[in-house]
Amino acid sequence: MSGTTVDVDTLGSAAILRIRGEVTSASEAALGEAYAKATSAGARSIVLDFSGMEYMNSSGIGLLVTMLIRVQRAGQKLMAIGLNEHYRQILSLTRLDEAIHIHDTEAAALAATA
Repeated sequence: MSGTTVDVDTLGSAAILRIRGEVTSASEAALGEAYAKATSAGARSIVLDFSGMEYMNSSGIGLLVTMLIRVQRAGQKLMAIGLNEHYRQILSLTRLDEAIHIHDTEAAALAATA
């Protein structure tokens, strides 16, 4: 297992959480800290960049649901980029794609934050 690192880039009212490695139950602290950093910087839109993700299991999907609830309670918007076809299908099957706005590129996600 490679673990998880999450870097945060703040661009105006949007924060991009660049996820690298595996998204599992062990990723909770890294994702939580990145989300807290983004929110404290005033982000109204959270973009999860999965282009560096190697693997996500059902616990990782659970973390996405938890983050979605936090984002919705804060009145923020949650988006995703960099998902390969396999994970796009998983988000579709779980209907998470109805709440997490999936974009093909970072530019498209940032345009949707306006």
